[in-house]
Amino acid sequence: MQTNRVMEGAAAQWPDRIWVVRHGQSTGNVARDYAEANDLNIIALEHRDADVPLSLLGLRQSQALAAWVRELSKDKRPQIILASPYIRAKQTAQAVVDMLGGDGRMIIDERLREKEFGILDRYTRSGFVSAFPQLAEQRRLVGKFYFRPPGGESWCDVILRLRGVVGDLQRNHVGGRVMIVAHQVIVNCMRYLLEQMDEQTLLDIDRQGDVPNCGVTEYHVAKDGKLLLIDANFVSPNLPDAVTTVAPGGSSEVRWEPVHFVAPPPGKA
Repeated sequence: MQTNRVMEGAAAQWPDRIWVVRHGQSTGNVARDYAEANDLNIIALEHRDADVPLSLLGLRQSQALAAWVRELSKDKRPQIILASPYIRAKQTAQAVVDMLGGDGRMIIDERLREKEFGILDRYTRSGFVSAFPQLAEQRRLVGKFYFRPPGGESWCDVILRLRGVVGDLQRNHVGGRVMIVAHQVIVNCMRYLLEQMDEQTLLDIDRQGDVPNCGVTEYHVAKDGKLLLIDANFVSPNLPDAVTTVAPGGSSEVRWEPVHFVAPPPGKA
C-alpha cells in the first residue's frame, strides 16, 4: 500500500474515489506473447483490435476483480464504471457491474479506447523493426512518448483525449466513486495526468513492466480536497493463476500463467 499526494495546488473538486483498472487478460495478450516468444513478425488475431475478447483466464480475472469490489463496504464501492468500448474492457467492467446490481452503472466512453497503432497494428517488436526500419529509427530518435506511427497515435495524442475525461470527473462526478476500466496505455496516461508527471517519470514507470491484467490504481480525496494516490497496480490475491516475481531493482512484477493457444499455420505469421 502506498499513499502519495498528487495534483498539488489543484483547486478542482474530485470524485471521492477513483480506480483506474486494466482489463483482464485478452486473447490478443495471449497471441502477442506467443508471437514474441517464437520470434514471429505478425501477431495472429481473429478480430480487429476493438473486438478482441477476454481469454478464459481473463474472464476469471474479471470475476475475481468483481469479488474484490464486493469485499468493499457498500459506501466505498464504485457507483459509476467508465469503460472503453473495446470488448475486452467492456467484459471486465460488466463483471463488476453485475456484482454491484442496481448500485452500479456502466458508461461507455470512446475516449478510453486503446491507443491506436495505425500501420504497426499486429506487428511484434521484431516485426516492426524488420518491416519499417526507418520508422523504428524515428521512434528511437523522438522517443516512445512523442512517436506517432502513420495512421496511429502517440502517447501525447492519448493524453490529449484523456484530458477531457479528467475534466468530466471534475465536473460530473464530484464526491462520487468512479472506476475506469480500460487499457495499459490508458492506465499509464491517466496516471500522468492525475499525478502531474513529466515524460521521464512516465517512461520510468512504463519501463518497470506491464500493467498487470485487472491491476488497480486507486486515488482518494483527502480532507483538504487534494487527490491522494493510495496504490498503483494493486493485484487482488484472489486473482487466478497470478505468479508474482521480483523484477530487477526490487520492484514487483506480475505475470499471468498463459492459457492454451493454438499456433497459426505455417506461412500465416
